[in-house]
This record gives sequence, C-alpha cells and structure tokens, in this order.
Amino acid sequence: MGMWASLDPMWEMPAEKRIFGAVLLFSWAVYLWETFLAQRQLILLFGGIPYLWRLSGRFCGSAGFGPEYEITQSLMFLLMATLFSALTGLPWSLYNTFVIEEKHGFNQQTLGFFMKDAIKKFIVTQCILLPVSSLLLYIIKIGGDYFFIYAWLFTLVVSLVLVTIYADYIAPLFDKFTPLPEGKLKQEIEVMAKSIDFPLTKVYVVEGSKRSSHSNAYFYGFFKNKRIVLFDTLLEEYSVLNKDIQEESGMETRNDGEWDSEEIKAKIKNKKQGCKNEEVLAVLGHELGHWKLGHTVKNIIISQMNSFLCFFLFAVLIGRKELFAAFGFYDSQPTLIGLLIIFQFIFSPYNEVLSFCLTVLSRRFEFQADAFAKKLGKAKDLYSALIKLNKDNLGFPVSDWLFSMWHYSHPPLLERLQALKNSKQD
Repeated sequence: MGMWASLDPMWEMPAEKRIFGAVLLFSWAVYLWETFLAQRQLILLFGGIPYLWRLSGRFCGSAGFGPEYEITQSLMFLLMATLFSALTGLPWSLYNTFVIEEKHGFNQQTLGFFMKDAIKKFIVTQCILLPVSSLLLYIIKIGGDYFFIYAWLFTLVVSLVLVTIYADYIAPLFDKFTPLPEGKLKQEIEVMAKSIDFPLTKVYVVEGSKRSSHSNAYFYGFFKNKRIVLFDTLLEEYSVLNKDIQEESGMETRNDGEWDSEEIKAKIKNKKQGCKNEEVLAVLGHELGHWKLGHTVKNIIISQMNSFLCFFLFAVLIGRKELFAAFGFYDSQPTLIGLLIIFQFIFSPYNEVLSFCLTVLSRRFEFQADAFAKKLGKAKDLYSALIKLNKDNLGFPVSDWLFSMWHYSHPPLLERLQALKNSKQD
C-alpha cells in the first residue's frame, strides 16, 4: 500500500499536469527502452563482436586462410556484420515503408520492388566497401609511424571519387534519370545559373515517384561540370503521380460531375501539389545559394579536418591493449576491430558534440541560402514553395526549440518563413 499511497499526490494534481507528466514519463521510458534494444548495445552486451570475429576466422580457416591473413578475415567480418545489420534492420524498414509511409500516402513501392532494391543496395555496398576497406587496412599495415596521414589521404581520394561517380554510375542503378525536356523551365534554369556564374552543363529529372512521393532537388559535380537533378515529384507539370491521379479521376467521373469512387476522392483531396515553375526556380535559387556561398566547400573542409583528427587520435590509441581487452579481444588486436572500437564507441561522445555543431551550422547555412534566393527576387515564390513542400511531405510547421536545435538540420518552417519576410538578413 505504501507504493500506491505515494502516487496519491499525483492524482490530486490538475489534469493538465497529470497529462504532461504521463507524456514525459512515457517518452523517457520509450527512449531508454530503444537505447537498450539498439543493436550496438545488444552486440556489446552479449559479446557479439568477438564472437563474429572468431566466426569469420573459422570461415577463413576452412577456406585455407590462417590467422596471418588478417585482411581476409577482416573482409569476411565486414561481410557478415553488414549482412547481420541488413537482416535485423529489414523488419523495421518494411514497417516504415509499408505501414507508416503507406498510411500517409508516401509509399509507391511494391514488396517485390522493395526487396529487389534492398538486394541491389547490399550488393553495390559490398562492391564498394570490401575493396576500399582492404586497401585502407593494407595502408595502415605498411604505413609506418605516419600511417594516419596516408590513410586520411586515401579516404579523401575515395570520397572525392565517389562523389564524382555517384550520380552518373551508381544512382542510375536505382532510379531513372532523364534530361529535362526543352521548354520554358529549362530555359529559365539556364538563365538563372548563368546570372550567378554557375557552370551548369545538364539538368536531369529523376523518377523518384516510383519509390516515394517525397520531393527533392540537388546539384553535383566539380569545377566546370555541374549538373542539377530535380525529382519528378517536385515538378507539378512532370509528376507521374499527378498524371496518374488525373487519368484515374477522368476514368471514374460521371457526366453529372459527381465521383463514382470514394477512393479517388481521397486521392484528389490528398494530391501531391508539386511546385509551379516559378516555385521550382525559387527552390533551385536556394540550392544554388549553397554553391555560391561556398557551403559545399566548407562542409568538405570541415569533414576532412575531422577525418584527419580522427585518424591521428586512432594512431595514438591503437596501441592500447586495454581498449581491445575491454571489448573481449585479449589475445589479438586486429586493425579493423581497432577502427570499429575507436571510431564507433570511444569517439561516441565527441561524435555527438560534433553532430550538434554541424546541425547548428547547417541551420545557419539554410537561412543564408534562403536569403540568397531572396536577393535573386525569389522570396515570394520560395515562401509559397516551402509551404507546399511542407504540406506535401506532411511536415509539422512548429517544433520544440530544444529538440529541433539538436536534431533538425533544417530550421522549422515558420522560422524560415519569418526570415524570408524580414527586410534585413544576416
């Protein structure tokens, strides 16, 4: 009775405080439960990392590769770890796609398409991850006292190569890219790009609507070879979803103008708006603002400075046997395991602080890019485009300031709209 008696004062509190307390208590309970159930905690708790390393060693041994073939065993470990991650994450991905996204009208995939996509992603990931990892481990092995410099330079080259080839050779494996047809929109994009000296070479439309109804736009390329990519869901005139809905509604409409199908009524009501040409240009003005203001270069510099620092600290810590022993490796200190322990676990507090700083910086960049679009005379169109995109993506316009400051790389909608209305910008 003593425990229940201690709860009596809570029930005597006003209803609004009881509701707030219950929501807060539930939120913390869910957070702690999810933290405990996270793969990282379970793997650590049950000794999953040393077990997987020993298992990969047995597989390699059965193929004739002994303990001296550490890189071979490391690649087997990576293959098994990524396969485990993919399989354990599959139920959550299925639930997110076919329950949550489906419920809110975003999912456009069939189960067959989803599984084919997942298998293709896994294969492409392995084709990149395994060769790059083997070369990185080899460089660390032969690099001597200054291996961290060579390892950093190698990862720098790999990242630049991947950024260069991704849109031309990797992304087309998953989505269809077609040149934006000749017309008013393409002409206006080229004029705007020329006005700010953006070296535009091509404009593509990607068929993102076969996977999701979310919208996006981005540019890529180095030096004088820049390309712009627009998702078809961003373009009101090109969206396959809009055309499908219009065709379906036309088939089901009676002569008296009434609807035969309640389902079609719902589709028309929830039709993804997309953006008019003027609004698409405003969104591109924002994206080009990131280029003109040097945000992309600044992010690359920050990323590489952080990468160099991490490799340097790795070189300092890799010789500490107690780090390996803490994670169940008492008799060996594999280089790959050292990378995993130090980068993923030891650096966790640092990574959280860095992530927060980058989020703050990203929000500042977003405001600056909005201001750049405003200087191009796109404030009104960007204002309406942001509202449309927020509505299309079912975004909530306001959020808790502390939560958004920590988690949101883009400012909440109302903050961006207010900044666009202000006469003075930083």
